[in-house]
Amino acid sequence: MDARQKDATDTACPPLISIITVTYNAAENLAHTLQSVAGQTFPHYEHIIMDGASTDDTPEVVARCQNPNIRFISAADKGIYDAMNKGLAEATGDYVVFINAGDTFHSNKTLSEVAELIMDNDFPGVVYGQTDLVDKNRKRVGGRHLTAPDQLTYHSFADGMLVCHQAFIALRRIAGDYDTRYRFSADYDWCIRILQHSRHNILFPDVMVDYLNEGATTRNHGKSLCERFRIMSYYYGFIPTCLRHFKFLWRAIRRPYVKS
Repeated sequence: MDARQKDATDTACPPLISIITVTYNAAENLAHTLQSVAGQTFPHYEHIIMDGASTDDTPEVVARCQNPNIRFISAADKGIYDAMNKGLAEATGDYVVFINAGDTFHSNKTLSEVAELIMDNDFPGVVYGQTDLVDKNRKRVGGRHLTAPDQLTYHSFADGMLVCHQAFIALRRIAGDYDTRYRFSADYDWCIRILQHSRHNILFPDVMVDYLNEGATTRNHGKSLCERFRIMSYYYGFIPTCLRHFKFLWRAIRRPYVKS
């Protein structure tokens, strides 16, 4: 039976996973992502490439991949989160995950292991995991300074974005649109809203994603932090957020001096 035609409530059937990659002039880094997805041992996925009318070789890089599960859509957009919303509108899967150009799944068995967790745990709201940072040569730089917790709830993100956006696989029916009023941290807001509606969340037992350690949020770190403060204040209260930021500051000051 075609995975797209199955009843999502039938736990005997594997979930269809929608992988969305938003691109704009991403030819330099995209091949790694395409190869990682195409190499997955789990066949029940669709890979939506939502391109912002690239003027480089991005379309040719996608065409060379020859993955029948790819859908390439190219049209002008109003920014990365507008493009992500367009990708969500195209998604037909039971679950959705966003993988940026240059990011990869940690293993070719990652999606198979995620699907097994989903089926064994009665289709949870979120499957999430740890993230490794890599450079352009795919060399591991290290882990994120924030670690995905054993138990993830709506309240967990009061301490920051403990789970990388790319290691956050959400049940599609509880995943709304990104709030495009935020230019750099709409992913943080998106994850919080999903956690508000998720009954239970499952930790993936290994590293889920290798994250290319450079991107729009990294290049605009200060602006991203300001947006995150606004989002955190909205959901968790202004005064508690201010108090938490004293802890964040202390953590940031100490981090360079902590021995590995």
